[in-house]
Amino acid sequence: MGSFPAERVSWIVKRFDNRNSPVVLLSSALTTDFESPIGPPLIGALLRAPLDTIRDRMIAALHDSGFADFVPAYLAVFRYPPPEGRRPSDVATEAGMTRQATGYLLGQLEQLDYLTREDDPADQRSKRVQFTERGHAALQTIRQAIREIEAELEAELGTEQFTQLRQLLIELNATDTIRHHKPRPAT
Repeated sequence: MGSFPAERVSWIVKRFDNRNSPVVLLSSALTTDFESPIGPPLIGALLRAPLDTIRDRMIAALHDSGFADFVPAYLAVFRYPPPEGRRPSDVATEAGMTRQATGYLLGQLEQLDYLTREDDPADQRSKRVQFTERGHAALQTIRQAIREIEAELEAELGTEQFTQLRQLLIELNATDTIRHHKPRPAT
């Protein structure tokens, strides 16, 4: 188990992109007095563990709902707010991806009938992303998975603390540090 004592390991996560893959052990040390030579966990580490759990649960919900061809890389396109009606170049910028990589993902999602790229009525040189019925169904599956996670967190933390957490995250997203962040262009 690497450098983590067994009593510090609180959950097991199965990789959802391959249900036959080996089990991956994650440490819950971020919620304890874990001693590290570099000091206590910073906000990035504290936000990463919940984000990893949410992403894994979204993929599991999609697979369980019949979207077995949906891989984690597609979450770059299925972000909130969804890119409905947006140009592929805007999707690339927001995801911090190159236009080529985004074009490749959009092409895969188009082949799998999650979206289409329609001509832009205002600029015939451009395209706009439009979700198909299947794409909208996948979005609803993702939102339902997140609602379930929110209900579980509210049950564990209590309504007052969960409401406070949600409000703090809203306020965090409204800070100048976050609002004015410009994703670095991918190289």
